[in-house]
Amino acid sequence: MSNWLLPESLADILPAEARRIEELRRNLLDLYRTYGFELVAPPLVEYIDSLLSGTGGALNLRTCKLVDQLSGRTLGVRADMTPQVSRIDAHLLNREGVTRLCYCGSVLHARPAGLLSDRELLQIGAEIFGHAGVEADIEILELALESVRRAGVRHARLDLNHPGVFRAIIDADPALVAAADDISELLSTKDVPALSIMAVRWPQVSQVTVQALVNLSSLYGGTEVIAKARKVLPSLPAVQKALDDLDILIQALPEHDFSIDLADMGSGYGYHSGVVFSIYAEGWHDALVKGGRYDGVGKAFGRSRPATGFSLDLRKLSSGLPTARKAKAIKAPWGTDTALVAALRALRDAGEIVVQVLPGQPHRLDEFTVDRELFLDNGAWKVRAVQ
Repeated sequence: MSNWLLPESLADILPAEARRIEELRRNLLDLYRTYGFELVAPPLVEYIDSLLSGTGGALNLRTCKLVDQLSGRTLGVRADMTPQVSRIDAHLLNREGVTRLCYCGSVLHARPAGLLSDRELLQIGAEIFGHAGVEADIEILELALESVRRAGVRHARLDLNHPGVFRAIIDADPALVAAADDISELLSTKDVPALSIMAVRWPQVSQVTVQALVNLSSLYGGTEVIAKARKVLPSLPAVQKALDDLDILIQALPEHDFSIDLADMGSGYGYHSGVVFSIYAEGWHDALVKGGRYDGVGKAFGRSRPATGFSLDLRKLSSGLPTARKAKAIKAPWGTDTALVAALRALRDAGEIVVQVLPGQPHRLDEFTVDRELFLDNGAWKVRAVQ
């Protein structure tokens, strides 16, 4: 095997693309700061029992494990930063009231999430802790939409769901509680035949529950889905509360296009407790942004807190944008003459890109377009345009 080959679903990022990703990172972190979010930076690796506390089984399957040579305990390479930020809020900051935190860092998946997905992501996100009201959800949704708008994404589409609908139906029939993961997979794939014959696999399940889950599998489309759900789903208090939450959120953001998919159980890692959302846009095969409410994850760290937030992969975001423009640069001769060094410093202090050409060496710049050059004119260094 050639020693330059990378493992499957991992890739190098070359100069122009790496620069654009870095510019996106700076731009979005600066945006989050204007909303009052404070930046935190959790470690890449943690003890596995801490890293997975309060999360579902899907995150465990995506987490790479290794043995700590110092303690002998199992470590995990993070596959999602949200539980780490929850730990920081609950255990380290331990503040009263609302805390807004943002973050950016690499995460690694043991397996790619999809056929076209990478295993290494550059995850950036924002979380609000300490407020259980819909106001926090609205702020997070607005910030997520502004994030993709700032990146140059046009005509973003919001997809909403509420796992509380599915959980209420399952919890109402004790025969299905242990099979919730299997049934959620059937719902996500809209496997109506398999849902219709659930009683064969789980004889104790009631026909009312079977019909409710079959109905749930068809509840996707525009915002009219909520009214339809009120008619065809059981009148359970938790179901009505979940539908009310979705209604409030839609009414608070009337200028945006929404779609609803109450059967989509694949929008998170299993720790979401309230409204969840995804943002889609033309040019990307999968959701650009995923987020939602996940109250109680901090309980594993000694302090249960209401929480809502979102995250996105900067590498994926960048990959669907138009080709990055090359930056304009100045070509300069090599030398250590005092006047030349002073001229170079002045140009760079002014924000110019100045590339010195090393003696006898051609240069190729994928990221820059050289449109000017520094030359000596009667003892003074000046800049002129070049073809």
